[in-house]
Amino acid sequence: MNAREPVKHNPNQPRTIAITGGKGGVGKTSVALNLALTLARQDNRVLLLDGDTDLANVSIMVGLYPRKTLANVMAGECRLEDIILETDYGLHIVPGASGVQECMDMGPTESLRILRALYNLENRYDYVITDTAAGLQAAGLHMIAATELACMVVTPDPASLTDAFSLIKVLRRRGYNRIPSILVNMAQGASQARSVFQRLDAAAQRHLGISLHYMGGIWRDETLRQSVLNQKPVALLPVSDPSCRQFHTLADMLDVRLSQLPRRKAGIAAYWHKVSKRESAHPKALSKPESRTENEAPALKERCLKAVSEIEVVFSQAPIDPLLRYEAFTRLFALLGSTLDSDAIEIIQTGLGSFQWENLSPERKNHLAIHLRELADQISPTAQEPKTPEPVHPVLCEPFYDRISFGEQDRLVRVLKEQPADISLDQLLRSLSGNDQGRS
Repeated sequence: MNAREPVKHNPNQPRTIAITGGKGGVGKTSVALNLALTLARQDNRVLLLDGDTDLANVSIMVGLYPRKTLANVMAGECRLEDIILETDYGLHIVPGASGVQECMDMGPTESLRILRALYNLENRYDYVITDTAAGLQAAGLHMIAATELACMVVTPDPASLTDAFSLIKVLRRRGYNRIPSILVNMAQGASQARSVFQRLDAAAQRHLGISLHYMGGIWRDETLRQSVLNQKPVALLPVSDPSCRQFHTLADMLDVRLSQLPRRKAGIAAYWHKVSKRESAHPKALSKPESRTENEAPALKERCLKAVSEIEVVFSQAPIDPLLRYEAFTRLFALLGSTLDSDAIEIIQTGLGSFQWENLSPERKNHLAIHLRELADQISPTAQEPKTPEPVHPVLCEPFYDRISFGEQDRLVRVLKEQPADISLDQLLRSLSGNDQGRS
């Protein structure tokens, strides 16, 4: 269903928040939706931009299936107001918001039309929350840069922390100077959430020279998991419910953090307009050495792309000689390693992440894991300190009454009363556990 147009106009810029993450599966869409619903429940006007994918995952989580997305607006088939969805507490959702990236490929007139409509729309709200695309794609990076606060969702999974660190590193290299806030999702409790944050923060301090902001944690519980399956967000539950209450706490933490930040002079639409103008003035501009002429750089780019295409054609023809494949990729990696700068390292990391490791057999996975561990030790050797064996402590179990060993409780009480006062505890236990013949 389509939403009614908000009647109130906010004279101030809305507070803009990007809910993001280094990888998929960390629950950022659920966090974005429940946070937006919570803020709307507190009588705020909230707009949620579904920039994750063109599949409109946010709206599906509330049982809405949009017929049109931002792509239809860009095609001139409808207005921006026509695609807005309204759900509980008056929350408004724009599906397919990741398409705003395509504005940079449009003509100035069409691009300005859409961005002006987005500008007029966002100023009607108190909060604009963007559920960004995961990973290091350009659209996701721009969505983060367009907002005044990036809330990065991580989990206790080590891969989540690695990907989040890579995202922060890429943002810093591209000139993003604001401090991201870290939200630990799926934590077992406050202690684990704080520990997960401290590990990521320590890495950021050591390698990037920045200290991250701790936004808090969302605990793992069955109610939250079932809410996704049932398309009923936990923010719709009574405020007294623990699953719902933690998002009210998150909303409070968000307001505290926003109060510490200066308001942006320009909103999301203004940011994209600036990017669009820059791209129009310098289309696909790439930095190149000054020694190259104007004609050499395009020619070099064309030769490189042509060579890559030829490799794709050759290796798509099966079967391929394993020795030929080995020699080709060895030479490519040697060429990449000849200038092992930060860009080359990032290319290698991205390439390793693109492999389908799950298709390997367990034996090959184990062999590869051993090789990568040895390689990691060569890159960053750690001092191997002699390990002292840790004392083995007995596992303490919950106390319970063993009827098989000691018989019925009333008989045990009588036996205890009959024992002499000077009997040792060991003798008492042996007599009780071994007194099978006399049990009644």
